[in-house]
Amino acid sequence: MFGLMVRFTCKDDTSATAFDQLVTETIEVIHRHEPGTLVYASHRVDGQPLQRIFYELYRDRAAFDAHEQTEHTRHFLAAREDLLASVEVDWLDLQTGKGITP
Repeated sequence: MFGLMVRFTCKDDTSATAFDQLVTETIEVIHRHEPGTLVYASHRVDGQPLQRIFYELYRDRAAFDAHEQTEHTRHFLAAREDLLASVEVDWLDLQTGKGITP
């Protein structure tokens, strides 16, 4: 498995609302068209109204690479630029977990 966690900080409340809508639209397409994307979850951060955290888990690196090449992901990456103050990415190396076979 291959995973990452991303922390997004939106520029302001208006940007956060637009970012959330963009995320909702993108996740709908990911759910329908990406069987190699096992988990793609967006979280709000308690007490930090402009922050969002994504947790992404893919079958393998090839599934992640395929995800990155899709039209909906390329659209998301381009459209988010005007909405964000910062992006931080942590690449994850799965050790073990409930319901997960490394």
